[in-house]
Amino acid sequence: MKALLRILAGIAGVVVFVYIVGMLIPQEHVATRTATYEHPPAAVWQLLADFPGYAKWAPEVKGVKRLPDMNGHAVWALEGEWGMPLEVESFEPPRRMVTRIADPKLPFGGTWTWELAAAGAGTRITVTENGFIKSPLFRVMTRFIFGYHSTMDTYLEAIGKHFGENITPGPAS
Repeated sequence: MKALLRILAGIAGVVVFVYIVGMLIPQEHVATRTATYEHPPAAVWQLLADFPGYAKWAPEVKGVKRLPDMNGHAVWALEGEWGMPLEVESFEPPRRMVTRIADPKLPFGGTWTWELAAAGAGTRITVTENGFIKSPLFRVMTRFIFGYHSTMDTYLEAIGKHFGENITPGPAS
């Protein structure tokens, strides 16, 4: 019985320690990643701006629905394992788009700013996440396990795969 209590106390101690570490990590973060593609900006923009088409290339997106506007902006619901509504805050073809997670009940949120620039005959995409994570435990997992840029890398790689390119995202210069 004492061994079981020690094990339970040890688990509780680890959880409390991780929670305290999470409280020390700021809720807000900024992360930026970039990737370069052989396709021209117009083709890359067309892919990014076509929200109904995300199910064809975006990871974990199984479908997309148009929702009522929010704050005068278009809102699209991405459906799938990580489904969420995205408000299109800024739409400046073919160079810049800002999307915001439009569900305050989620344990995380923020914006992704997509910036496209010509890179020779191709395109350089820079994605900047201005995000927040409410849960101290999830902040620890994101900071030390998943990383702030893992989802951005996955999306940038998926864009490359859509175009038949093998892309390795990196830090913005």
